[in-house]
Amino acid sequence: MTLSELFQILVASVGSIGFAILFNIRGRRLVSVAVGGALCWLLFLLLNRGIKNETVCFFLVAMLVSLYDELMARVLKSPTTVFLLPSLVPLVPGASLYYTMVGAVSKNQADFFARAVNTVELAGALAIGIIASTVIVRVINSVIHFVRERRAKKA
Repeated sequence: MTLSELFQILVASVGSIGFAILFNIRGRRLVSVAVGGALCWLLFLLLNRGIKNETVCFFLVAMLVSLYDELMARVLKSPTTVFLLPSLVPLVPGASLYYTMVGAVSKNQADFFARAVNTVELAGALAIGIIASTVIVRVINSVIHFVRERRAKKA
C-alpha cells in the first residue's frame, strides 16, 4: 500500500464524515461512518488491483460495505441508511458523471453516450450491491427467526 493510497483512504473517511455531519449524525455513529468510508475505498483499491472491470468492483464494494453498515446498524441500534449513505459516498461516480456532461456540452455524441453508459453502469452496480446485501441480511434474519420459532414450539 503506497502513501498515496493511504492518503486516498484518509480522504475517503473524511469525506464520509462530512456527509454524515450534513445528515446530522453524531457520536459513535460518526466513527462507524468514518470507518465505513475508509473501508469502502480500501476495498475498492484492493479489488481494483485484481478485477479489471470497474463495474464489478463497484458492485462488490457496495455489497461488502452495505453488509458492514447493516452490522453497524444492529450494533448501534440505528437505521441502516444512517451508515449506508455516507459510507458509500467515496464510490459515487462523480468523475464519470462530470465527463458525461462535458461530452454533452461539447456536442461530442460518441463520447457522451460511451460515458453515459459507463455512469449508469456504475450507479446501477452501487444500487444492485446495496440491494444484494439487504436481501442477504433479510434471508439470514428469516432463517434465524424460523429456527427460533421451531425451537420454541418444541419446548
